[in-house]
Amino acid sequence: MLLKDMLNQSAPLDRTFQALADPTRRAIVERLSREPVSVSDLARPLAMSLPAVMQHLAVLEASGLVRSEKVGRVRLCRIAPEALSLAEHWIHARRAEWERRLDRLGDYLDTLKKDGDGNGSGE
Repeated sequence: MLLKDMLNQSAPLDRTFQALADPTRRAIVERLSREPVSVSDLARPLAMSLPAVMQHLAVLEASGLVRSEKVGRVRLCRIAPEALSLAEHWIHARRAEWERRLDRLGDYLDTLKKDGDGNGSGE
């Protein structure tokens, strides 16, 4: 990925990670990953007021992780899985880089071990 692409994605990626940094918002995302749920149903198991839940939902919506729509008198919330793909891609790229580095380290250690064995070190 080019640096320019990374810089263009940093604001949405930052919002995603900031939204997911809070345990309440992660619980909401987890709940919504199973099925769409009304705001009142989301708030029911949480130990906070409805306005506090609404603030968490506002952060999740601003990050693009959650969408909500008014259906009659009920506000229905659902996960926006495509928003997670940016974070998933970023994490995958970091993992791939570290796997490559660890592979190179392993190769280097194997080379040292072989060189040590070939020099009559007796190990």
